[in-house]
Amino acid sequence: MSEIKRLPINYKTAEEFKKFREYGAQELQMQEELEGNMIDADTDSPFYGIYVGENLAARMCLFKKEDTDQPIFEPPHDYLVIWKLEVLEKYRGRGFGTALIDYVKKQDMPIKAISRQNARSFFEKNGFETLKYDIERDLADDALIWYPEGYSLKQ
Repeated sequence: MSEIKRLPINYKTAEEFKKFREYGAQELQMQEELEGNMIDADTDSPFYGIYVGENLAARMCLFKKEDTDQPIFEPPHDYLVIWKLEVLEKYRGRGFGTALIDYVKKQDMPIKAISRQNARSFFEKNGFETLKYDIERDLADDALIWYPEGYSLKQ
């Protein structure tokens, strides 16, 4: 399996994002964030990917969120958010998406995934569930949750 790498904050990465199917308003927001980070010289990129040779085959945005405004857990604690996980069509079926999820699960923190492009079944296959305490809010952004043993959802 190919190695998961933190994507550098540079214009090459921004150009590679254009190859992904979901290059639209959300994609432009990612590129603006990427370019904004370049200007700010922020070295902590929230973007991770898998390369096949010189080509970016799969990528995701990953960040930590505080469980404060609308707590998911009892007691509230930080969790990770996967946003914009996508594998280029010609690289699908090789386990790259699952490898990205497994990489995040190794952090041993709860994970909220924002599912795009009808990817709900993919996340469910990888152990994610719909949040049950506030279905209306969480279905609005098509969110699912995975949590390691020992964590409990707010009821």
